[in-house]
Amino acid sequence: MDTRRRLVPDIVTLQAFECAARHGNFTRAAEELNLTQSAVSRQISDLEAQTGMLLFERIRRRVILSDAGRKFLPDVQKLLHQSEQLMVRAVTAGTSSASLSIATLPTFGSRWLTPRLHKFMALYPETVLTVGSRSQPFDFDEESFDIAIHYGQPVWARGTCTFLCNEVIVPVASPSLLAKHTPETHVDLLSKPLLHVTTRPKLWTDWFEMNGIASEGAYRGSRFDQFSMLIEATISGLGFALLPRYLIEAELVSGQLAVVFDVPLATDKSYHIALPEGRQDNVLAQAFQTWLLEQVGKPL
Repeated sequence: MDTRRRLVPDIVTLQAFECAARHGNFTRAAEELNLTQSAVSRQISDLEAQTGMLLFERIRRRVILSDAGRKFLPDVQKLLHQSEQLMVRAVTAGTSSASLSIATLPTFGSRWLTPRLHKFMALYPETVLTVGSRSQPFDFDEESFDIAIHYGQPVWARGTCTFLCNEVIVPVASPSLLAKHTPETHVDLLSKPLLHVTTRPKLWTDWFEMNGIASEGAYRGSRFDQFSMLIEATISGLGFALLPRYLIEAELVSGQLAVVFDVPLATDKSYHIALPEGRQDNVLAQAFQTWLLEQVGKPL
């Protein structure tokens, strides 16, 4: 047999290994996989022979992952997940006339993109969408997304970027908090409870300095690692926050949040649409990009 073929993993064997590792027991793994205990044991032995590694240590009636097994397990789980996703995409493609996979920043996806998707679906009703969240650029060759929404500079390895929109950030608070802590001037905010997003630690400093105010004390206050959590904390009255206007459109309209001072801060980064190089002929991805560009500035 060709050496390369010998090294191609058997998915069934990898499933047996993953299941046994998860349960720490060959019998329970066999029950889950609807196999006999001896069949699972044989598959593990075959995998150990193929890899040349001892994957489990047998201790009485228990099996415990060896050091090699613990290092091997994450890659096996990743491969099994990718295999499952491959089949899901294949089945989806076989039952629909068109499909589109979109990678988006988590909060942008939940608060700006998703509420608008029904408009795209009205134009392309036969399309099946797959929407995944990604916070950082990835390799389009490793992840089969047709299009991605990216925040930062217009740079993406093996991808081409198209400008989508700038980011405008405004100071906001809940009406209940404003009733108790109404700032008369910009500098008054320095003495109020300030909220921060962990990934943008200098937002308040930049805002105060833009207004000619020494920013000592601007770093104090609670921090959240996602804008979505920061928004909810602000709605609940926990403090004052600097938030991108596009993320809180609904809350501003409903009155859950109010702009404290209409003095926006423009950041030096923007939102871009990224398309994989070599797949520029994807008509549906191109149509989605055109539609996205048309949505900028439109209300929900």
